Amino acid sequence: MNSLRLSGLLLLLCCWAIPSLAQYTIRQPNAIPLHGLWHFALDPADQGETGRWFADDQPLSRWDKVTVPHCFTADPRYLFYNGKVWYRKAFAWQPTANKRVLLHFDAAFYASTIYLNNRKVSSHEGGYTPFHVDITEFLKEGTNTLAVSVDNDTWKPGSIPGAKDNNQVNDPFMGWVNYGGLIRPVYLTVETPVYLENLKVDALPDLAKGTAVVRLRARVRNTTGQAVQPKLTASVSQQGRPVTVSWKSQNASIPAGQTGLIDLETTLKAADVKRWSPDAPHLYALTASLAGDTLRTRFGIRKVEVRNAQLLLNGEPIKMAGGNRVVDYPGLGSLEPDWLIEKDMRLMKEAGMELHRLTHYTPSEAVYDWADEHGMLIITEAGNWQLTPRQMDNDTIRAKFRQQFREMAERDWNHPCVIAYSVGNEYLSEQPAGQRWTKDMIAYARELDPTRLYTFASMRLNILPKKAEDEASQYCDFVSTNTYGNHANVLKHIHALYPDKPIFVSEYGTRADGPNAEAGQVAYLDKFLADIRQLPYVIGASWWSFNDYRSRYHATNANGFRPWGLVGPERNLRPLYTAHQTGMAPLTVAKTDWKPGPEGVHSLTLRIAARADFPAYPLRAYQLKLNGTSYTLPDLQPGQSTDLTVPVRGFDPTVTVEVLKPTGFSILSQTIDVTHDTRTSNR
Repeated sequence: MNSLRLSGLLLLLCCWAIPSLAQYTIRQPNAIPLHGLWHFALDPADQGETGRWFADDQPLSRWDKVTVPHCFTADPRYLFYNGKVWYRKAFAWQPTANKRVLLHFDAAFYASTIYLNNRKVSSHEGGYTPFHVDITEFLKEGTNTLAVSVDNDTWKPGSIPGAKDNNQVNDPFMGWVNYGGLIRPVYLTVETPVYLENLKVDALPDLAKGTAVVRLRARVRNTTGQAVQPKLTASVSQQGRPVTVSWKSQNASIPAGQTGLIDLETTLKAADVKRWSPDAPHLYALTASLAGDTLRTRFGIRKVEVRNAQLLLNGEPIKMAGGNRVVDYPGLGSLEPDWLIEKDMRLMKEAGMELHRLTHYTPSEAVYDWADEHGMLIITEAGNWQLTPRQMDNDTIRAKFRQQFREMAERDWNHPCVIAYSVGNEYLSEQPAGQRWTKDMIAYARELDPTRLYTFASMRLNILPKKAEDEASQYCDFVSTNTYGNHANVLKHIHALYPDKPIFVSEYGTRADGPNAEAGQVAYLDKFLADIRQLPYVIGASWWSFNDYRSRYHATNANGFRPWGLVGPERNLRPLYTAHQTGMAPLTVAKTDWKPGPEGVHSLTLRIAARADFPAYPLRAYQLKLNGTSYTLPDLQPGQSTDLTVPVRGFDPTVTVEVLKPTGFSILSQTIDVTHDTRTSNR
């Protein structure tokens, strides 16, 4: 859920105080965490349900203890176990009159069944998206026994993502490990009988007037036995400063036991509008309330559109580099504690990675929070990873995908960093089933969220179809292509097929263990940049992959890792990292003049040029640091340059310059020979 729950109710809950409680963010501040110690058991023979392992009288002497969030696939005791497991936790509860209690799972991979006090509560399928269940009627006073079975067996066709049904050797399974467990926070919230279930905020600026229209759609759950007409109020603030708003509202009657929608709309005056962008990630807070219940969320004001084979942010064309991040870390598997998200996202930002097709599934929401706060653009993707034509035409699989897509979109639709949704990766998009899938799923998704752009990652455009209608990219707002080599020819052909659509290279790259080892990665990147800098319709390029990752896919190394990354499994930097940082910097710095001066004070003139080819976007309030002194650069549009003359004390044949974004991230560091104008990175 993408909103923050506020509740003043004091609850009695028995849970262990352990360090892991602080390692994972729960976005609802008064949620009741169920982190900590749980009992755990493997169930390889699938005997747990018939054996009533969920029962409160189940002996626990043979159960292990684990810390939730927990990835059993990465736990050394159960390393790479595949199948069903059980988690159990006892907690104390004091009944509360006239309240509803919800049990939340931010993610559990893959298929889960929940039991409380000897009764089955619910089940859920899908390993990367959040879900919740109302457990009010299952709770009792005193000690409550919660049990959850989790099955990560996605080797069989039918799960998303999962195995193929094409009978090809070494081709049934997705390219990353199906890490299993209660991999994200588990917690409770307490609600009023009529409560806010979710909020959707659309904030669209008027680029000419400087104003912005903010639309709020609140989903309200009525658990009572009679219809209600709740009154919804909302307030907006920016960096803690209240923003004056006057809402236009539409009253709604919500039937007994049903969920309804309430819409509010307001216009912010120009003085209150600060647009969101990667270099100026201004965020607003919105608090919505109805009798007894409050939800909070954040949003950004920005306009994203495609026009004339360009991607425009707030009316300005942008072209940016990015990366694909696989959720994988030694000893953690698919766990994403806050420190790892901070580490990865900061490394990506400083490598010049701004526009990503981040991964084939939904990472932790803390990733999107970080991107909102620090400025990144993300294309988020739901789980069609190489589904076969038979699978894409299967009604059950289609229903599962729509469910997972909805859970993803409803969690993430207020994040300004999310500019587009992808409906899949590398399926046979030239086949009728692939065309139907793309058309139908984009149509379904637009009903959920018409404010985003839509695409999918195609690998079939590399076989060069002859007509635009031969391939499903015809249904997309922009083309995404996974292309490994022959870039210039492939991209020119795609542009000829879809001349009005910008092209995003959703995957490109080469492994660090190729014929030329790590130096081969650098050479590959240099050639790629030389190719795409001639092609003005290429709006982004996302290297596969930011990090090395474990896999069972064929051609994985004997150590279990696929070495595609700018960084290794533990985030050690490869030479490619520095090359990517330098090559993907949106500007260049060069010496144009050096004048020795009296008393050891010399004059150095540098030319700072904003790239016009790739990457290219407006540069505002950037800083250059030289020998510890900072200089604010003038605003530059792509293709513009400025000369900066600075004093240099003493004599050293080299000086170090560093360029920082207005958000403080260092994106370029190089050593300049003041006598010969040679440039080398010092990273």
